[in-house]
This record gives sequence, C-alpha cells and structure tokens, in this order.
Amino acid sequence: MIFHSPANAGAELLNTARCIAREVAAPHAAAVDTDARFPVETLRALRQARLLSAQLPSALGGVGLGMRELGDIVSALAECCAASAMVLAMHYNQVACLVRHADGNAAIEAFLLRLAGEQLLVASMTSEVGTSGDMRRSVCAVECDKEEFRLEKEATTASYCAHADAILVTARRHPDAAPSDQVLVLVRRDQCSLTQTSEWDTLGMRGTCSPGFRLIASGPVDQILPSFGDIATRSMVPYSHILWSALWTGIAAGAFQKAGAFVRQQARATPGNVPSGAFRHAAPSADLQPLPHNWEVAAQFFDQTVADGRDASVFSTLQWALRMNNLKIASSEAAPQVVHAALQVIGVLRYKKHSPFSVGREYRDVLSGALMVSNDRPGAASASLLLISKEGAAR
Repeated sequence: MIFHSPANAGAELLNTARCIAREVAAPHAAAVDTDARFPVETLRALRQARLLSAQLPSALGGVGLGMRELGDIVSALAECCAASAMVLAMHYNQVACLVRHADGNAAIEAFLLRLAGEQLLVASMTSEVGTSGDMRRSVCAVECDKEEFRLEKEATTASYCAHADAILVTARRHPDAAPSDQVLVLVRRDQCSLTQTSEWDTLGMRGTCSPGFRLIASGPVDQILPSFGDIATRSMVPYSHILWSALWTGIAAGAFQKAGAFVRQQARATPGNVPSGAFRHAAPSADLQPLPHNWEVAAQFFDQTVADGRDASVFSTLQWALRMNNLKIASSEAAPQVVHAALQVIGVLRYKKHSPFSVGREYRDVLSGALMVSNDRPGAASASLLLISKEGAAR
C-alpha cells in the first residue's frame, strides 16, 4: 500500500497517519508485540508517506510541522500500535536535535537533506553502563585525531538502533572532560559496528527493540554537536515529554474506543435498555478528557516560543523545567488509569488475550510511561526546583 503525503498541510499528513494506523499498524500490532519484533510494515508506510521528514523546513526537504502537529500524528498512531508510535516519537526527537542545533553545520544539513530524500530513521543512544540511567552524564568520551573522531560506548538500552540508518550518541567532550561535559555525535550506520549485549524481552513496548549494545564508531569531527546540555534543555527534553504525553494519550484513547465499541454492541443486543457497561464507560471519559488538553497546550506554547525566538531563555527557566516534569509525570500516571477503567467496562472479554476487545497490549504498553524513564527522576528534580523557586509552584 502506497501513501502520498501532500506538499504541505499538517491536517492532510495527520489524515495519512490515521490511515497508516488503521490499515497498516493495527493489523500487525499483535505480531509486533508477541514476537517483540520491529514494526517494519508501519515504518515502510511512514517512509512512503514521507512522514519521517515532516518536521524539517522546506529548505531541507520537509514541510515544517510544529510540535503540536507532530504530537497529533504520534497520538493517532499510538491508538493502534504504541511501539510504532514510540519509534516515530523518538525519531522526531532526534531529528529536532539535529535541525534545531545544526547552527550552519554543512555536514549536519547535508545529512538532513539526505534524510528527507531517503526517509532515513534516526535512533538514540543516551544510556550507558555506569551512569544509572542519567542522560546528563557520560562515561565514554570522543577521541579526535585531526579531522576524525573515534568513539566507543556500551549502552544499557539503545532505542531501535539495529533498525536505524543513523544514531545520535551522547559522550564526554574529550577523555579528560567531566561526566557532565557532553557532546552529541551523529553516527551513520555505515560508520559504526554494533554488538548486542542484552535482550529486549519486556512487559510492554516490545516492538521498540531496544536492547543493550556496544558501539564502536568513527567519522568526521563535523558530525559532533558541541553542547549536549543546551540540546537537552531546548530540544530533547521538551520533545520527549510532550510527544510521549501525546503517545500515552493515544494509547488511552484507543482503549477507551474499544470500551465504547463493546458498550454499543451490548446496546444493539438489548434494544431499549441501557447496558450496565455504559455507566462504567462514563468514568474513563472524565479521566481521558484532560490528557490531550495538557500536552496540546504545552505543544502550542513550545511552538509559539520557538516562533518568537525566545526558546533559549524560556526553556532554561525553572518554571519550564517544572512544567515538563509535571507533564511527564501526570500523563504517564493518568493514562494507565483510563486503560484500567476501560478494562473494567468490558470485564472478562477484555481479560482474554484473543478477544477483539482485549486491551492486554495497551495495558502493558501504557505502563512503560512511568517506568522506562522512572517518574522518580523528574519527581526528585521537581522537588529540588521547588525548594529554589516558590514561583514555580504556582504556575
């Protein structure tokens, strides 16, 4: 099946994404989950629709979608296959780091042009053995010899790296640098070797295929983005928290829709009577309602702040950090409640794995939100920030 993306217009690209979700992602979602395999069919369709370059400006071959539009696409895909949506969300995050921080770097811009032309997939490698999951610290270091760099890293989890065309890797700036003095390195797949060091046999999000890897890479030094601290603050953190919140909203919405379909089936079977499940169905609707609003408002604020050229100052404030932490925690904790409530609407038919109303996959996938990046980490960060800023508590 071939999908044709429009020359411009986020609404049409969103409609294309919804079509891919229904006609490609949904039919393969169970196999992706059961076999813990990469969602190759969905990624093929996303490439054909040119959705992997949707956020790039027209000068680099994209259509310039903002955070709000990207979130809508991710959420629509998550309603049918959370693993596919997570891969796309993380790809959008990595591309944002490149396009927003290239600063005229010809090598990075050439790569982005190639990404648009070939619909390349970009993966992430920020975790590392010895850092306890702290993205803002690295053990490995970039070693530069004239115009070439060399890098070795052992990652505890490496998001879909075996299936990507390029990987963004965090590392210390040089062998004598402090753990927090980091750079972000663009590594093309043909510039590295990957050796898998662990398995990815997880409760949920099985199709993201993110085991541990040992990476050995080399390439031109102009593929190094110099200040990961700035990149994380202005791009990686907001893109991850906002797009992940959109994703968890999509999972919850998909489960809620299944519950609604079940209730309507009951109603057709007993004309004139209100099914017992209808009363239970009202409860998750109240929990679901604020979920899209929360991430959409944050996305719109992000887009407007970037358009105004104020992101360097605004996104470094304590208030913005608190807002991102709160969004991540609130969304990842509220979405599972919606899925759980939807499970109660249907009861045992949802508990059965092979029922058309089963939400076992959604239930397991949505739990990842509070675990894969533990809510304890942003929670502890917020606690520290609130000690510093009384203003942050009121905004």
